[in-house]
Amino acid sequence: MKYIFSTKYRWASIVFLGLLLVGTMFPSCKDDDNTGGPITITKVYLEDASSAVPDREVAFARLGQLLRVEGSGFTGLREVYINGYSTYFNPVLVSDNSMLVSVSRDTPTVDADPELRNTIQMLNDSYNVTFDFEIRAEAPEISSISNTLPLAGESITVYGSGLVEVNKVVFPGDIEVTDGIVSDDDGEFFTVTVPDGVSDEGGSLFIECSNGGAYSPAYFNFKNGIILDFDGMGSQGYWGSAASMIRPEDLASGSIGTGNVSQGTYVPHRPTRISSFPAAKTRNSEVWTAGNGVDDWRGQLTPYIPATTPLDEVAFQFDIYVPEEWSGSGYLKVCLVNGFNGGEWSGLCYNYVPWIVDEEVEPYKTEGWTTVTIPLTAFYSFEDGDFTFEDVLAARESSSYKNFGFYFENSDFNLGNITGSDSDSETEFLSAETSVDVYTDNWRVVSLVTPVYSDFPDEE
Repeated sequence: MKYIFSTKYRWASIVFLGLLLVGTMFPSCKDDDNTGGPITITKVYLEDASSAVPDREVAFARLGQLLRVEGSGFTGLREVYINGYSTYFNPVLVSDNSMLVSVSRDTPTVDADPELRNTIQMLNDSYNVTFDFEIRAEAPEISSISNTLPLAGESITVYGSGLVEVNKVVFPGDIEVTDGIVSDDDGEFFTVTVPDGVSDEGGSLFIECSNGGAYSPAYFNFKNGIILDFDGMGSQGYWGSAASMIRPEDLASGSIGTGNVSQGTYVPHRPTRISSFPAAKTRNSEVWTAGNGVDDWRGQLTPYIPATTPLDEVAFQFDIYVPEEWSGSGYLKVCLVNGFNGGEWSGLCYNYVPWIVDEEVEPYKTEGWTTVTIPLTAFYSFEDGDFTFEDVLAARESSSYKNFGFYFENSDFNLGNITGSDSDSETEFLSAETSVDVYTDNWRVVSLVTPVYSDFPDEE
């Protein structure tokens, strides 16, 4: 989107800021002899110097935004209420026909008195006028989705902020759902049932709620990104006689999980032939794609995720099921190439330790299958620097063994390995024998690009 900020608007912004500074030097009061006459409100404008339309007539505003209200009889104004909330205004910025007022971030929205919600009220000594005007909270945002590759008929949970009173969800393929959406009162999540007919091309979810619209990242149902699902998409590789190697006969296909259930064949990272993993041991199990001559990330993925894509806009996703609490020992090493002996916290890999949250141990368990998203910038070789997807493709293509895979590791490590801070290295997590069950499926590379939603589409 291209914004044009003309000299006229630049000077208007400078004058306006000057008025604000001058206005703060005087108390918010009116001449006591001026009681005012009848008040009318005719129009409301959004003042936004960064917009292509810096003075735009609007039918709604969000918390924190600056408004210009037009009408008459503003001389002698005593009080302004927005959604019933007493709102400060500077008398220096008031004329008889126009005034500037900011919507306080403390203004109630869904919690406002129903009779006062979505109103602007103005009072002088003799008159009181109420104008219907929609007040929305700050723009909603989607941060994650519980399962981005669910089956039709399954329920998913969408997490974020400002997700209040969600009334519509549009799935890839323009499949709309308006019924059965259950929203969290605090706007932190909502649940919805996945409809039939969602496009296999995948893309973003779009939602509408009382706070406006929002998109998710473009990773929902992105089947073109699957590199291995153990059911025909991608090829599994295996070799040698090591007990750690997971072979096709070690895979499982029995239905497991509640809510979001297993989809065909999946990998148990502790095959049934292994009763437990010993402490202080790396590379307890390993499972790989076929690699050389078979894996073709460039050919498969770049038609959808160009090689020039900034790396922070690309991620690896997989679905995981952990039926019992996992805590205190063990982690999954995700390997971009086959070239590790085990125990590494550097290079073209990432160690997934879900039972450490905010630097504290928190047992990890899932009721059904859930999606894990690991940005490619989390892989140790790409943590620091200005990388693109091409750097990952080139690293794989230059590797002697191009298999992608997982280890289950059960070694000792310290908090510094996770945070990258030397000061945390004294906090140790000592391994113990474990028989935890961890299952994964649907390994895929996805886009993290999120379409921009504008309250005013003519600016897009």
